[in-house]
Amino acid sequence: MAPDPEQPTLSSLGKVGKSSGEIGGVEEPLLNGGIHTSENYSLVSAIFPFLFPALGGLLYGYDIGSTSCATISIKSATLSGISWYNLNSVDIGLITSGSLYGALIGSVLAFNIADFLGRRRELILAAFLYLVGALVTALAPVFAVMVIGRFVFGIGIGLAMHAAPMYIAETAPSHIRGQLISLKEFFIVLGMVGGYGIGSLLVDTVAGWRYMYVASTPLAVIMGIGMWWLPASPRWLLLRAIQGKGSMQELRETAICCLCRLRGAAIGDTAPAEVDEILAELAVVGEEKEVTLAEVFRGKCLKALTIGAGLVLFQQITGQPSVLYYAASILQSAGFSAASDATRVSILIGLFKLIMTGTAVLVVDRLGRRPLLLGGVSGMVISLFLLGSYYIFLDNAPVVAVAALLLYVGCYQLSFGPIGWLMISEIFPLRLRGRGLGIAVLVNFGANALVTFTFSPLKALLGAGILFYAFGVIAVVSLLFIFFIVPETKGLTLEEIEAKCL
Repeated sequence: MAPDPEQPTLSSLGKVGKSSGEIGGVEEPLLNGGIHTSENYSLVSAIFPFLFPALGGLLYGYDIGSTSCATISIKSATLSGISWYNLNSVDIGLITSGSLYGALIGSVLAFNIADFLGRRRELILAAFLYLVGALVTALAPVFAVMVIGRFVFGIGIGLAMHAAPMYIAETAPSHIRGQLISLKEFFIVLGMVGGYGIGSLLVDTVAGWRYMYVASTPLAVIMGIGMWWLPASPRWLLLRAIQGKGSMQELRETAICCLCRLRGAAIGDTAPAEVDEILAELAVVGEEKEVTLAEVFRGKCLKALTIGAGLVLFQQITGQPSVLYYAASILQSAGFSAASDATRVSILIGLFKLIMTGTAVLVVDRLGRRPLLLGGVSGMVISLFLLGSYYIFLDNAPVVAVAALLLYVGCYQLSFGPIGWLMISEIFPLRLRGRGLGIAVLVNFGANALVTFTFSPLKALLGAGILFYAFGVIAVVSLLFIFFIVPETKGLTLEEIEAKCL
């Protein structure tokens, strides 16, 4: 086999052993009756295949945090630095939700191009759109151009949030797959905290909103260069091989080279055997058949779609987007009169979200997905009914609202936050993964946009108390959905999930 020009040498990774973070897997039965080759990998080599895709999540989170501050800056007659600062509520809504609508378009595009482009090239395209969108938004001379920039950035979000969990899931060792994909949610929250932090520093600066948006461009460049350097997903290459979209031998050899780069020197000479095992398991579960649009909605594909789309739908319609996109207004109604105060409290909430997400990352591969979902959503139910009761009966007990808010945030970050994205990256069969994840991400951003758009009018129509009660009822329904429908995927390879859970 000819050496891959991007293949790291043994000396560049250090001696194989405990000091290099070498991990040996455990032999387990194959779906076809054989035995798994020990899944060896280097922790050092696992960093970059996670880090560069996860920057897509970091930029998504940064957009949420920075936009909440930018909408304050851009409306100021003295600090906006523009003549068109007198924006109405619809204009502000377009700025706030423009990236969401772009993400919806990005999800539709991903449905059609994901399996053709591959995960790596889709992430490169997402990084390019992040860069262009941020620059157009920051340099916008008029409002219409700014909205176009927000829309382009949003398309990048849609592609990144579609491809990043796929790339990480398909390249990560199964024993740490849950931790790595959950860590991507940690990066989203980290980006939010960064956006709130940078926004609070620049909100009193003339044209501060421009600096808030342009600050994301270095990360977009790093993401693009990093994904250009990383290899393609071996599973995507093997899918193309068994579906006859290239030479089986050439694609197999390329997949072996990619797997060696992804796992580091610790993989030794086991890469060909691992690739052959994946090929054998894909053949057992019937991945050689290319999925049609009709197949998406029947059989095991429909079951995977029900689980994946159901989780991300409930992730959004239990009130989470309202807390993120309208954090300042919610906090102001709770007694924080100054917008800058509300923004600073948002930073503290963001730090709390980081801590709870970090906790989920540490325990997800030990406790499993279902226990975290069931426990976390149960806490969300309690917190939402407490919030509803506060606004209707207990308005003289602000400690109830603070405790309920913290309980909601903490439980969400233990459950729906990281586990929703983790499950949709695991549950779809490989030949359906591109299109299935495209639908799931479309449902996610569609529900996000709907809840974000309707929260303010529903709050005015029903009152905050009734609205939180409604979210609580939806959370109860989601709890039943998890209990009866969602399977446990802890410790299983992606091929085993398809065979045993669908």
